[in-house]
Amino acid sequence: MTVREAAALIRSGGVVAFATETVYGLGANALDAGAVRRIYEIKGRPATSPLIVHVASIEMARSLAAEWSGLATRLAERYWPGPLTLVLPKRSHVPDIVTAGLDTVGLRMPAHPQALELIAAAGVPLAAPSANRFTQLSPTTARHVLDAFEGRVPVLDGGACAVGIESTVVSLAASPPVLLRPGMIPREELEALTGPLGEPGVVEGSHASPGLHERHYQPRTPLYLDDGAGRPGRGLVLRRGRELPGAAGDYAARLYGILHEADAGGYDWIAIEPPPEGAAWDGIRDRLQRAAARRIERR
Repeated sequence: MTVREAAALIRSGGVVAFATETVYGLGANALDAGAVRRIYEIKGRPATSPLIVHVASIEMARSLAAEWSGLATRLAERYWPGPLTLVLPKRSHVPDIVTAGLDTVGLRMPAHPQALELIAAAGVPLAAPSANRFTQLSPTTARHVLDAFEGRVPVLDGGACAVGIESTVVSLAASPPVLLRPGMIPREELEALTGPLGEPGVVEGSHASPGLHERHYQPRTPLYLDDGAGRPGRGLVLRRGRELPGAAGDYAARLYGILHEADAGGYDWIAIEPPPEGAAWDGIRDRLQRAAARRIERR
């Protein structure tokens, strides 16, 4: 599939998987409620989980936000295109299905050149969660998407994703701003612009951001955050500096790909040694804790 073909499909109300620098997204015209509904149906995603809207410019983002502050400008100029999502009050023409009925919308300008080309060619912002079944392991290659949906979803192949985990999400609709989901942008770096960031509250009803479910990013094979010692059956242990890279950025870029490979290996379990403490690892630690939810044991 070419960018031109993918753009035409999106304009006609279709759904296309495409690469960003974080993970592959399952994209549709964010202003077409019917097209967005198909995303939810394909993923099996609950209506309480909002979608991030991907834009090709700050001007496109501002056309979707009812309020655009000086802080939004500073963050966008610093991190866009890139792996930062800003949650802002939405304009009325953004369909409620995109935002899970909330009066806010998550906006991001991806850094992947093909993603920007696709948005520009389609001429519309793209609502796009990760291109996988809900709660399952996120895709970082076109093959992961094809396998997840058994080839039933058209894919625009943009190669392997460079960042490898989902974007950092900051809500500017709250005062003070809130870090809703950590990613690969260190918290202290953000706070140099935002001031101290608040924490998300208890989730009831619609979520303020994607990625707030306790169980998420999970391979089919049970995943544990430990060294695997004494666990019965045939398992695989993944260690930082051995099976996984030692540096946080490289670790994130490879994490989902390695887990996809492990998930296809027929193991009874997968164990990952817990990642280090520190802000550089916050996003990785968040993903692994959710991937191992309900399987964390006291050893």
